[in-house]
Amino acid sequence: MATVFQRCKSDPKAAAYPCVKPRCGHSWTVRYREPGGRTARQREKTFAKKTGPGGADVFAARVETDKDDGLYVDPNAGKITVGAYAEDWLARRIIGESTYVNYKGFIDNHLIPMLGHRPIAGVAKREKRIREDPARDVKNAAGSQAVDEDEIPTLPEVRRLHECMPQRYKLTVWLQAGAGLRVSEALAFHVGCLRRDVIRVRWQVSRRAYREDCKARLIPLKHREEGEYREVPAAPFLCAEIDAHVQVWAPIPLTFQNAVGKIRQVEVFFAPREPGREVMPTANTYGHYFKRACVAAGLVDAEGRPRYHPHSLRHFFASTALAAGIPIHEVSRWLGHQGFGVKSV
Repeated sequence: MATVFQRCKSDPKAAAYPCVKPRCGHSWTVRYREPGGRTARQREKTFAKKTGPGGADVFAARVETDKDDGLYVDPNAGKITVGAYAEDWLARRIIGESTYVNYKGFIDNHLIPMLGHRPIAGVAKREKRIREDPARDVKNAAGSQAVDEDEIPTLPEVRRLHECMPQRYKLTVWLQAGAGLRVSEALAFHVGCLRRDVIRVRWQVSRRAYREDCKARLIPLKHREEGEYREVPAAPFLCAEIDAHVQVWAPIPLTFQNAVGKIRQVEVFFAPREPGREVMPTANTYGHYFKRACVAAGLVDAEGRPRYHPHSLRHFFASTALAAGIPIHEVSRWLGHQGFGVKSV
């Protein structure tokens, strides 16, 4: 149990000891133990008064109640700054690169500038009545299970888009619409991907591949570890498109460091060919050309904005395969899903 006492009356080492006044005005101390019984760490906290709001008695009672209810919080845990805690929290996350970039951007641009210098204890809920977030286990409402049909281009529209894409990126349209590759996977296409009648997808372009100091320009696939891959059937027309591309655009050697630190070299199809440029295109840079092609092909909405995005071609591949009677679990495997479902296409 927490003990409330005055040092002036019980501690010979106290400057005011011995104090015989019943109401001397000296401070009050609460001595208590953390959860764990007699072997737990002992702590003390000093107060200016014994009773009333902010008094020693109130604190002592709350400490014991919190221990009984399992809500006790280590006072020192709140001394770390929000910025230091956020950086440590992010470093311990096991997440994909794009998620890391999003979290890092939020922490650097919003959290740290506003709250980074403050201790965790200083940003508690205003009323400080609860220790846990009551919304912690609340699940988000389930979204629509189906892909909007308006987001799936028709075959004639895919062909028009292909015609309007820059020459060096034309093949990417069929890699996405004809093999279901994600845009970052299509941009990482290299000589070793085509293996007779299948396409082996092993890497995707890193979001930081445009940076000169980026060594890991190709990274493992989404939800996959280094060395893992998936295979997708390569239709004859797609093999012909790949051969035609190589005749015009010879693959370029790319040296990079993989996820486990090993130096690799592959001959990629879509590396920039301008003198002095040695970086890889990313989904963002590719999106610029894709939007321009949509506009040139007349694939725009009433406000003149592109009706489709690169992922729409992946929807086209999935819907075409399902319409042809391919089992959904097989299509899901081709797409590289951990599970299968139309909404995750």
